[in-house]
Amino acid sequence: METDEEGSRRALPFQLQFDKPLASQVKMAEWNPEKDLLAMVTEDSKVVLHRFNWQRLWTISPGKCITSLCWRPDGKVVVLGLEDGTVSLHDVENGKLLRSLKSHAAAVVCLNWEEDAQVNRDTSGNTLAFEDRTTCFFPPAPRVPRMPGLVPGDTGLTDDGQDSFVELSNSSKQCFNILCSGDKDGVLCFSKFGVFPIGNVNIHECNIPTTTNDRNTVCRLLNASISKVALSKDLCCLTVACSGELVEDIVESRGGQKVGDSMHGFHCLVLDTSIFQNRKNELHQVAQQASNIEDLLHVIRTSLSVMHKQWADAMNIFHEKFDLLSNLISDHGLDSSPQEELLSLLGGARTSPAVHQFLVNSLGEVVMKRVSKVVCGAGKELQLVVLNHLQPAVEIIGFRMGELRGLSRWRSRYLGIRLDETLVNNAVERAGMLLVQVERFIRVLSSVVQQFANFFSWLLKCIKQLMSEPSDQLLTYNSELVVVFLKFLYDQDPVMQLLDLSDADEGIDIDLETMQRVRELLQFGGFGDTEYLRRTLAKEFQQMEHSFKEAAQMPFSTISKKILCTNLLPLFPLTSVSTSTRYIPISLSFYEDDSEFASSNQTHEIGFTDYISFQIPDESFVDVTNCLAVVRGLSNDSTNVKQGRPLEAILLCIPPAYCCVDLALYKEHQIVMLLNKMNDTRENLGDAWMTILQACDLPFVHIAGTTCANNWELYQLKDSILHLDMENEKIRSIPHAVVPPLSVSASRGVACVLAARKRALVYILDEDEDEISDSE
Repeated sequence: METDEEGSRRALPFQLQFDKPLASQVKMAEWNPEKDLLAMVTEDSKVVLHRFNWQRLWTISPGKCITSLCWRPDGKVVVLGLEDGTVSLHDVENGKLLRSLKSHAAAVVCLNWEEDAQVNRDTSGNTLAFEDRTTCFFPPAPRVPRMPGLVPGDTGLTDDGQDSFVELSNSSKQCFNILCSGDKDGVLCFSKFGVFPIGNVNIHECNIPTTTNDRNTVCRLLNASISKVALSKDLCCLTVACSGELVEDIVESRGGQKVGDSMHGFHCLVLDTSIFQNRKNELHQVAQQASNIEDLLHVIRTSLSVMHKQWADAMNIFHEKFDLLSNLISDHGLDSSPQEELLSLLGGARTSPAVHQFLVNSLGEVVMKRVSKVVCGAGKELQLVVLNHLQPAVEIIGFRMGELRGLSRWRSRYLGIRLDETLVNNAVERAGMLLVQVERFIRVLSSVVQQFANFFSWLLKCIKQLMSEPSDQLLTYNSELVVVFLKFLYDQDPVMQLLDLSDADEGIDIDLETMQRVRELLQFGGFGDTEYLRRTLAKEFQQMEHSFKEAAQMPFSTISKKILCTNLLPLFPLTSVSTSTRYIPISLSFYEDDSEFASSNQTHEIGFTDYISFQIPDESFVDVTNCLAVVRGLSNDSTNVKQGRPLEAILLCIPPAYCCVDLALYKEHQIVMLLNKMNDTRENLGDAWMTILQACDLPFVHIAGTTCANNWELYQLKDSILHLDMENEKIRSIPHAVVPPLSVSASRGVACVLAARKRALVYILDEDEDEISDSE
């Protein structure tokens, strides 16, 4: 009989590295795929990043409820899915917000960022190189300007981190990767590099044609909510775990369709995403240009906002001080305007009491100098923003648009993703118009700032003379420019007119001679839209941005239409209890298949088999209690894939004394399980167990995989349930009751286990059992 000491040695195959207290309970945790970093999301939606030695690197709070978490494949970016449908990318170094995408209308409940396992190689084995020629003609892309009046840190997540922003724009584009996000309303979105949308799918619109009992049927989902997604390593297949109502529509011979049976449950879909692999080269090059253009559009958008705020603040101060003159004129019973009074002063007439009181008492030398400094300083700041941010961004956008136009003319290659030459040409023209508008804005701004400076110099001299103070050392002024200012700029603002971000269609007045010259240029290759000079700079940017998005929408729509649902497997029925109150452990993954089935698959260089592991709620099936299910080969069983491993499954029964808390698919076809120990009344006894199963060694059973409603294939395996013998498994005792989630790092061979009492336990999984001692 086994002694307690022998049992203790047998039950400790995993080494406990750390047992640390937590400030609050964790609801999500993911290991960095490349580094020894653990990102955790707490119940109050804070993100905490720890090293493997439990050193805390940073903590951030996005201010919204976090609903999902993942890493970029290279481990340099943390991705958060938020309750409002936003996907935000954060720098691993400091937690700064790099990019925020509003791709969904509902909470983003799952994320998966996968990199192409083919290492971007073409069929000849040569590494694919995508040359970006922009650096040959332009300096590095401009950064986003900082909002005036702020110092680093004032704006929280989005204030600076410019180096990180540039890193996001460059390094992530060296390899082909796809970020997939799913929301609770059943919408899946795909983005290249995590920043450029290339397609989306609504699983409610996915129809699966089947033939059962000599009837043609179509299965579809209603009220579906996505739980997990997993892209295959070659990006050719996506498995989706979701709950919802599966409806079987009967297709009639006359072409009609009537609703048949339905069942509410948990299901797994397979989507054919081979368009990503088949059009990898085209998508990579288009996304490389388009995502950089998106970055530059952000620079322009921010530049316009910064300039609008700076100039508006300066003009508010100017009008706040000079509106006093209008009040004083009215108080003195005069019917003249401020401009007329100031022109009289300029002409040498006697100073009116209103003007004298305004210049000497209300304005004065000190206030005059302050207003001059604010207005002229704002003008110089605007010039710097234009020269360092706005103008370079517009120039580079024009070049990159031209690169896209070159790609669109390669019809034999890019017609497959519908990169439309006409739409791209329109975007190129809009970029050229915007560059002309920037040049005009520079000239207008320079002239206006000069006029203001000259006006302020004259007023300062007038104040000195009225106060009988020497004015010999003051700057000289030009009387003619003062007249021009008072007539055209005192109560008008051409700078703000060009920066106006409102939707009002107030055009700019252009003389007939200029418009005639613009129309004549059309004969020599000029812009087709000859009315562009009547638009403001901000309006021109909006039109250019719209034309670019319109050109990018064509590949997006084309890719979306080619992502089709090829298979659907009902997993288990859901009751109201299991739907509303239970967390259902489930894990999806793809493994490289080195079996004899993979050798027969000539479609891709490397074959991958999907593994779906999940717990079946006790109330789902009669005679099936405390069971896990493992399904593999669902993607190979799709209607468009006739080769590869067949669809197989197995039911695993956990001993009655245990309850599965969570599970995770691990490297080399392994399943890591967390089990709480229970008494006869299913109450937690306060301790738990962690064990690993070798999935590929399990006696899988072939199943039909039909999607016929009211036919749960897994229930047919109830007579061949495999009962797990915990004494023969690799198992570790945990002196705490545990809670989900279980986070396992395949690259590091470690697992983070969360205890119910706000504790985190980190275990090393890959140690040799003979070399492990109890570190507790």
